[in-house]
Amino acid sequence: MVLDRTQSPAFQAIQEVRLPSVQTHILDNGIPLHLIEVPQQPVIRIECIIEAGTWYEEVPGTSFFTLKMLSEGTPDRSSAQISEYFDRYGAFLELNSGPDRASVVVYCLTKFLPNILPILRQLLTEPTFPQKELDDLRNITLQNLRVNYEKNAYLAGVLFREKLFGPQHPYGRSQRPDSIEQLTQKDIVAFYDRVIHNRPYQILLAGQASENEILLINRELGQLPIQEKSLTPVVAGLSTEDGQPVLAEKADSVQSSIRLGRRLFTRSHPDFFKMLVTNELLGGYFGSRLMKNIREEKGFTYGISSNMPSFRHDGYFLIGTDVNKENTQQTLDEIQKEIRILQTEPVSQTELETVKNFMAGEFVGSLNTPFEIADRYKVILLDGMPADFLTKYIERLRAVTPDEIMETAVKYLTEGSLREVIVGGK
Repeated sequence: MVLDRTQSPAFQAIQEVRLPSVQTHILDNGIPLHLIEVPQQPVIRIECIIEAGTWYEEVPGTSFFTLKMLSEGTPDRSSAQISEYFDRYGAFLELNSGPDRASVVVYCLTKFLPNILPILRQLLTEPTFPQKELDDLRNITLQNLRVNYEKNAYLAGVLFREKLFGPQHPYGRSQRPDSIEQLTQKDIVAFYDRVIHNRPYQILLAGQASENEILLINRELGQLPIQEKSLTPVVAGLSTEDGQPVLAEKADSVQSSIRLGRRLFTRSHPDFFKMLVTNELLGGYFGSRLMKNIREEKGFTYGISSNMPSFRHDGYFLIGTDVNKENTQQTLDEIQKEIRILQTEPVSQTELETVKNFMAGEFVGSLNTPFEIADRYKVILLDGMPADFLTKYIERLRAVTPDEIMETAVKYLTEGSLREVIVGGK
């Protein structure tokens, strides 16, 4: 049989996805533990998810520094000894801080969980926040930050979020050298005592785990005292900006970083899936209209994309690219042209089917490991999404019609509603 390479191979479009169920257990102290059991490989991830993001900062920067400092010392171990302990068991520690929440994450072989749990308990309950390690972390962070602020793309992202939400809002606030320099050990200890120490949190356990591992976790973490007092977010008001473009000129820069977008909504909004498909058509993947126009036809950029970051309380739409200065205005004009086409001309069934197939494949491809599945489940467990959000994800994508895409583009992508930030020049 001769293979005809002029014909695309047959394929079957993905219509649904099946996921392992989540089992929720309550530890003795009331802490919920959500188990996603995928037993094929003898590895495990235990993630302690804490309401300790920038929403709860009284002093800017304390969330990030407090989380990073949890592993810098306990009463009986130094920072080096903590690192050596994790290395001894082939375990890996992550300390994450974001706007909505923070997390302490450990990856390890399931058989080493009994060895890892005692030190995990210590990190959560007995950090010492040594001054030397704080000074070292501060210096490293400041050095990285000063380098980043010289990059057009980084600065454009900072200014864009400030434009949408305001510089003091948790979703608009970024690390600033002056606030980091003023941060003290006392500020970090105060944040830990108020927001983390003995506060409720949730555990997300994924991988090869069973009743035995749950009993081990209950023995180490389920006996800790928990204070149920309410914690009030510290949230500044949203930006009341006038919609004028932001231009940060850099005379010695040959390129401009363009950021264009607007505030949108969370995943629970009725238009979320319509906007998701609209975004994908416009700039969400390598074959998108913006890529074909501005990269392939015009040659203005190596890449241009659009996306829809979603947080617990809000979300936004963003188009981003880097171009030569002399092409800045023409790039903006071409972006608006592609948006107008979306608003006025129905997308063909062939293009729409291609986009939906790509999105369905990308979604299924993001569920290859138990850890990726656990990450997807967070929108249900932590952000209050309905239980069928993941199982009906592909069905809802496929239900979006060409007319709905035009209506969505008209509703949310009007030229006056999009905020513009340019770093470099026009």
